[in-house]
Amino acid sequence: MERNHHEDQCNEIEALDSIYCGELEVLETEPHKFRLPIATTEYDPEVETEGLSCKLLFTYTAKYPDTAPLVEIEEPSNFEAGYEEELLEHIHKTIEENLGIEMIFSLVSSAQEWLNVKYDELKNAAETAKEAAKRKVEEEEMKKFEGTRVTVESFMAWKLKFEQDMGITERKEKVAAEARKLTGRELFLSDNTLNESDLKFLMDAGESIESVRIDESLFQNIDDLDLDDSDDENDEDYVPE
Repeated sequence: MERNHHEDQCNEIEALDSIYCGELEVLETEPHKFRLPIATTEYDPEVETEGLSCKLLFTYTAKYPDTAPLVEIEEPSNFEAGYEEELLEHIHKTIEENLGIEMIFSLVSSAQEWLNVKYDELKNAAETAKEAAKRKVEEEEMKKFEGTRVTVESFMAWKLKFEQDMGITERKEKVAAEARKLTGRELFLSDNTLNESDLKFLMDAGESIESVRIDESLFQNIDDLDLDDSDDENDEDYVPE
């Protein structure tokens, strides 16, 4: 007995209208053309900022369900690029699995599941991006406290520059110069305060100061002399203690 496709289609329309409680919108009857909405639970038609939503437009072919119905996607909401093509491909795979039996309920359920999975992926991706942005901010904040890693070489270079900029190096050199003890011989040789009478005597004798030679060996042991004690003993007023 040949199958009555038209009768099967009418019976399915009645069943769908009962299942979806008024959400089924019949646009044409010859052939039947009707629309059903699907959406994730987070979708709010008043706000339309969260969740995914669209409408599936079905058109029966003459020998449906032995042949595939025509399916279109209308009014997609919050779909990412490429979602419509992916959803249609998913629906067509379900059609191939159900050829020969009334399949609209299976197609709608499969499409609904696809929306839920996709929205979960979107939420997870958004959460991951949020966490990544948070970590980036935290890492940037931590870098402010980390500064540059110090090595022996970098510290010594910094210390040298710091002491030069602050004048510490110059002060150190001055203190070292002042603290350095001169020997008796160095004191004598560095003393340029000759008595004026000695200078006059040399000049009257026709000797230039440059020609005067000093026997440095006479002063080699000058550091060992106790000048203070000898001065006291030669003093006429000196009284031994």
